Amino acid sequence: MFQNNVNITGKTILVTGSAGFIGSNLVLSLLNSESPVKIVGFDSVNGYYDVSLKEWRLQQIEKCAVGHPESKYTFVKGNLADKELIYKLFEQYHFDIVVNLAAQDGVRYSVENPEVYVESNLVGFYNILEACRRSLPLSLSRRGENKVLPTREDLGGASYLGVQHLVYASSSSVYGGNKKVPFAESDQVDNPVSLYAATKKSNELLAYAYSKLYSIPSTGLRFFTVYGPAGRPDMAYFGFTNKLIKGEPIKIFNYGNCQRDFTYIDDIVEGIQRVIHKAPERKIGEDGLPLSPYKIYNIGNSKPMNLLDFVQILQEELIRAGVLPDDYDFESHKELVPMQAGDVPTTYADTTALERDFGFRPSTSLRDGLRSFAEWYKRYYKC
Repeated sequence: MFQNNVNITGKTILVTGSAGFIGSNLVLSLLNSESPVKIVGFDSVNGYYDVSLKEWRLQQIEKCAVGHPESKYTFVKGNLADKELIYKLFEQYHFDIVVNLAAQDGVRYSVENPEVYVESNLVGFYNILEACRRSLPLSLSRRGENKVLPTREDLGGASYLGVQHLVYASSSSVYGGNKKVPFAESDQVDNPVSLYAATKKSNELLAYAYSKLYSIPSTGLRFFTVYGPAGRPDMAYFGFTNKLIKGEPIKIFNYGNCQRDFTYIDDIVEGIQRVIHKAPERKIGEDGLPLSPYKIYNIGNSKPMNLLDFVQILQEELIRAGVLPDDYDFESHKELVPMQAGDVPTTYADTTALERDFGFRPSTSLRDGLRSFAEWYKRYYKC
């Protein structure tokens, strides 16, 4: 069950990871479709991949914000693991909604750099949860004393009741090597095959505990292979393009027998926005203690694509956009290699719950999405 639709007009929203692929697109969409709104973007702008691309995204947001003077946009550079900074931001801005998209991404990178994932995905997310708890009225934030959920009238008409909805990024990686497809939210996710997946499952568990203990409405979103213009260079479609431009071979894992549920960025952003507007309902159970206002949803295209077919479409769109010449020899640049540690053979989203609760399912075809990426790549790199 949900609270009434959350009207975010005039509300203050924190978007962490706002220089990232999903975060930057979400901020742009909020400014364009939800104004007037107050947005605080937060990002470390680290060097995991090309910083200039992150800076370009931030510039696009600044330009967009100028066109929406009725809204207020502020960017703060910092690290989620900096507890004092996070607490200070919450005290200064009194966030109504928190969208936590900041994380250290990448399955393979987590095998060699585990400490980065612990700092960002575990310590950083814990800091966000604690800051949300500290924002709540005293009767909610004290453990075991929240048998009655106060109304604004109970608090003397106070205008701020703390964070009303925490939306955070999880990942399809939590499903591990699940052989049952499509992946449903009710499936067991106790067997992660990478540290990255383990941190994302940990985020879900932590969010559940905080929702239960402190009645913080939280919604976790399991994203499935997000792609599109200005995406992450470490993702296959982007990395393949960079290598092909240089005449380098591209490695296709599991000898091309992997399948991925590629989900276009605009569909991901629309899903997030719809979720923001509906927070899980705060309710008291029969034992007099709060039920956990907690939900999890898949956001995926529900059309897994074989990697060899994906590469075929990518090459056609790169030629069409003029990124590569018509006579490019793709076959000589393909290298079929074994499965890598941390990878899974298939990802496939069951979006029944998303469709039921929000009337939405991603629908952008892979060809349309890769066409948009190829056209952006041509403009951005002027190739």
